Amino acid sequence: MHTHSGFRLAGVMGWPIAHSRSPRIHNFWLNQYAIEGVYVPLAIEPVKLEDALRALPRLNFLGCNLTIPHKERALSFVDEVTPEARRIGAVNCVVVDEAGKLIGKNYDAYGFISSLTDAVPGWQAARNSCVVFGAGGAARSVVCGLIDAGAQEIRLLNRTFDRARAIALDFGSCVSTFAWEERHEALAGAGLLVNTTSQGMVGQPPLDIKLDLLPKSALVADIVYAPLETQLLAQARRHGAIPIDGLGMLMHQARPAFRDWTGVMPQVTAELRRWITASL
Repeated sequence: MHTHSGFRLAGVMGWPIAHSRSPRIHNFWLNQYAIEGVYVPLAIEPVKLEDALRALPRLNFLGCNLTIPHKERALSFVDEVTPEARRIGAVNCVVVDEAGKLIGKNYDAYGFISSLTDAVPGWQAARNSCVVFGAGGAARSVVCGLIDAGAQEIRLLNRTFDRARAIALDFGSCVSTFAWEERHEALAGAGLLVNTTSQGMVGQPPLDIKLDLLPKSALVADIVYAPLETQLLAQARRHGAIPIDGLGMLMHQARPAFRDWTGVMPQVTAELRRWITASL
C-alpha cells in the first residue's frame, strides 16, 4: 500500500489508449469486491514513458498495465524484471513495491493459457501440436505460455520468416518455423491454431488461411477481440473446430495484476464478459 487513505489507484499506459477495455475490467472488479479505488486510462507518448513510470510512486499509484507501443521499451525503465517478462521480452504489468521500486511483470502468457483452459476445461498443451501465426510480442507471449504449459511441438509462421526464426532460436527446439507459403499444410494434425497477428481486426484484412487439414477437434484461438468473432473464428466454427476469441486472454491477464495491487484474485465471470462485450 502506498496511499495513506487506502484508496487504490492504478491504470493503463498506451498511445493511443481510448480503445482499451482494461479500465472497464478493473473498475468492474473494484466495484464487485467493494474496494475503494479507480483504474484510469493514461495516454502516454513514447518519449514520455520513462518519466511517466517514474512518477507512479510519487502519485501513489500501486502500478499500471502497459499496452502498445510501450511493452518492450518498459523493460529498460523498471527496476526489476521477472524471469517470465524477460523471456517474453516485454512488460505488461508494473507493480510499485513498498520501497517505491518498479517491478516489471508479464501476465499475457498466463492470460492466454487461462483462456484456453477456461473455454475447454482439461485441455492440455502437452497432448497437442500447436500452430502459431505471427512473430511479434503477442506471439512470444503465446509461445512462452504454451512451452510452460508443456507443449512439445510448436509450429511458428510469419510473413517475415526471419522474425519467426528469431523466436524459435530464443525458445528452443520445440519451436520450428515454416515459410508463410506452407501455412495451410502446417495445420495438418494440429490440436491448436493461434492467430497473434492483427489480421482480422477491425480495419484489417482477414487472415488468409484454409482449415481443410486442421482436425475438427482442434481449438482455434484469435487474440483479436474487436470484432469478437473474426472471420477466422467464424471459419473455425463452420469447420467444426472450437473457436476461442481474444476477450478471454484480455480478461484473464488482468486477474493477477489486480491481485498484485489489491490482494484480491478476481474471477472471470459471464457477467464480466457481458459487461465488456457491451462496449465492443
